[in-house]
Amino acid sequence: MTLARVAQVREALGLSFGETPVVMVAGTNGKGSTCAMLESVALQAGYRVGLYIKPHLVHFQERCRVDGRPVDAASLLPHFAAVDAARGDLALTYFEFTTLAILHRLAAEPLDLVILEVGLGGRLDAVNVIDADCSVITSIDLDHTEYLGPDRESVGREKAHIMRPGKPVVVSDPMPPASIAAHAEAVGADLRQLGRDFTYSGDRQQWQWAGRNRRYSGMSYPALRGVNQLLNAAGVLAVFEALYERLPISAQAVRAGLALVELPGRFQVVPGSPMLVLDVAHNPHAVAALAQNLDQMGFYPRTRAVFGAMADKDLANILSRIAPLIDHWHFCDLPIPRAATAQALVQRFEEGRAQGLLKSPADVGTSVHPDPATALAAAASQADPADRILVFGSFYTVGGVLKHGLPRLGAGVVPELP
Repeated sequence: MTLARVAQVREALGLSFGETPVVMVAGTNGKGSTCAMLESVALQAGYRVGLYIKPHLVHFQERCRVDGRPVDAASLLPHFAAVDAARGDLALTYFEFTTLAILHRLAAEPLDLVILEVGLGGRLDAVNVIDADCSVITSIDLDHTEYLGPDRESVGREKAHIMRPGKPVVVSDPMPPASIAAHAEAVGADLRQLGRDFTYSGDRQQWQWAGRNRRYSGMSYPALRGVNQLLNAAGVLAVFEALYERLPISAQAVRAGLALVELPGRFQVVPGSPMLVLDVAHNPHAVAALAQNLDQMGFYPRTRAVFGAMADKDLANILSRIAPLIDHWHFCDLPIPRAATAQALVQRFEEGRAQGLLKSPADVGTSVHPDPATALAAAASQADPADRILVFGSFYTVGGVLKHGLPRLGAGVVPELP
């Protein structure tokens, strides 16, 4: 398997971003947050930004953003047609086809910066037919092992192929696999590693960052919540340092951009009674961070979880890492064949408890629901005002409760179903 077919269609399209700087972001977790912070800071600096981010939560056009907003869905249609015409008899996957269409749409805009989020890998990802001016590799952990390999070294090697000779690559994983540095050396990339080429520190009130040539101090914490967001923010500042000659960024733009950044579904806390938390954590590493974030929120009498996930995920480890915090599980079906059924999730949970592989409250309850919205309605109807409801897992789970707007829970109020 190669990218030759995708590259052939790209050439037929004449797809290029010219002199516009392109930042490409790969990794297991933290890609979306990194992309959102890059976009927000650049927008605050007055630049016109194009962003390809995925997957979407509700509407497909969320994947293609220009100047901080999703493009109009109808504006994508000519670009799908262009890809279809350019491919001739070549067969493309859904991901390859849609990626080329969105890249073609972005290339038609007058942009100052292009940010491209890589999918599950790097080496064979359709985005990789574009040459990045700066690459970013966020945290590395095990996910999609059937495609990326059985260990972090294998995963890191796949992600590392977004590097380009002579171009900077920012690595924001504090303990990256050795395969990343090895590939950087092999291709002659300018490796910028957290802890060596840039560092950060902070206290309860503020944080500071230092790179090779630039420093920022007295900064407020990023608006995105979570224990790993400073790692992502530190990588973002290293990108802007690497591109400073082409894309100057002021300290004020950095502060404002990090303070105003938004990204739905990433430890998104929705105030209400009960409190609602939305998070697309769907692998053990991300769920461990989610559990730590939940633990730091303070005391809630009970936490109810709405959970749906793909059947090929490491469900045993996902459940075990967060089970001690959950008092009732609302397992839900998802509208995709690859998903585990709610009944299968219950069975996996009960098997883990019986085998002593996961700890959970003695009186923990479980229930099954046909979709995420129904599961949330049930959780809200049974929760006390002081409780907390967590919706997490697949993008389809979080997207399923957002498709009719952001749920607002109040005492005695449950979200209405269509």
